[in-house]
Amino acid sequence: MRLRSNGPEETFRYGDRLGRLLKAGSTVCLFGELGAGKTVFVKGIASALGIPEREITSASFTIIAEYVGMLRSSPVPFYHVDLYRIRDQNELESIGIEEYIGKRGIAVVEWAEKLGGFEGCISVRFEILDGEEREIEIEGMDEADWHNQ
Repeated sequence: MRLRSNGPEETFRYGDRLGRLLKAGSTVCLFGELGAGKTVFVKGIASALGIPEREITSASFTIIAEYVGMLRSSPVPFYHVDLYRIRDQNELESIGIEEYIGKRGIAVVEWAEKLGGFEGCISVRFEILDGEEREIEIEGMDEADWHNQ
């Protein structure tokens, strides 16, 4: 599914919309260059889980930020993973990434190409078009669910 965003507010709303479709164990892998809107999208997903937007910041220096959100009236761990500063597979393994992905919580991974491949994730690709315009491509989810919200 391809979406067009005209700015950060719309990118946030798309994230919120996707967040409402997630379930415990979901992993969302984000791809796109610096400044493409990945963190704004993460804020939207977090918002759908009841986590205030202001609490979500780029996790580039902490790599994994953990929050508790609400999913259908039940608490759910939310992991914002930012792999921007990860240099190689050994460093990736040293942070214990496997403890966060595909487990009982919801994981959203920025710079997911550094995972070296992960099956079963919802892939979101961001392309900068012009100014604040972005093309957002979402794969790995049922498009009918998106349209039936």
